[in-house]
Amino acid sequence: MTTAPNAPAVPPKGGTRRTLLWPAAAALGAVLALFASGRTWATVSFGGETPGARPAPVALAGGDIAPFLSPLALAALAAVVAVLATQGVWRKLIGVVIALFGGGIIVGAAQALVSGRTVSAATERTTVTGGDLATTSLTWAWPGAAAAGGLVLAVAGLVAVARGNRWPGMSDRYERTGSPGGEAGVPPKARAERPGQAERALWDALDRGVDPTEGRAGDAGRRAPHGADDHGGRDG
Repeated sequence: MTTAPNAPAVPPKGGTRRTLLWPAAAALGAVLALFASGRTWATVSFGGETPGARPAPVALAGGDIAPFLSPLALAALAAVVAVLATQGVWRKLIGVVIALFGGGIIVGAAQALVSGRTVSAATERTTVTGGDLATTSLTWAWPGAAAAGGLVLAVAGLVAVARGNRWPGMSDRYERTGSPGGEAGVPPKARAERPGQAERALWDALDRGVDPTEGRAGDAGRRAPHGADDHGGRDG
C-alpha cells in the first residue's frame, strides 16, 4: 500500500470549530461592551425650592459615568485580532491583556451603582452647584450588558492564556510543506524543465568544453536498438 508523500495534515473539524468560536465570542463581548457604553445608563434629576427653578433631568450614558469604557472595548477588539496573528509567549501576554480589559470594563459598569459618581458626572453637565437634592434613576439593562461583555472578555483572555498555544496562526496555511503551489510539491523533472533552464544548461556545458549533444545522441543510440527490435518483430 502506497501513500502520497508530503501530504499536508488536516486539522480535526472539532478543533477548527473551537478555534473559530474563541474570536467570535471575544469580539462579541467587546462589541457588547462598546454598544452598551453609548446607551443611557442613568437619569439624574435635581430638586429646587420651587418647581419652576428645577433644571431639566440629566441623562448619562455609560461613557459619561466611566469614560474609559469605549477605549477599553476598542482595544480589546484589536487585541483579539492580535491573538490570531501571534503565537507562543506573545499570544499568552495578549491573552492576559484581554483579561485585564474585561476586568476594567466590569469595574466601569459597577461605577453606575455608585450614586456619588453618577451625581458628580451629572453635575458637570448642568449649572446646579450641589447634589444633595439629586435623584438618580438607573437603567439596569445597559450596565448589566457592559458587565456581561467584560466578563466574556475576561474569560476569553484566560482561555487564550491556557489553550492559545494549540491554535493555528494566520500564517500557518502558507507555511505547510508539500503544498501544491510550493517548491516541495513540484516534481524534480518539472523543476528541471522550467523555461530558461534548459538553454542555460546548454551554455554552461559549452563553457566547460563539453558537447551538449553527446548525451542526447547516446540516448538516441540506446533507444534505437529497442525500436529496431520492435520493428523487426512486427515485420516478422
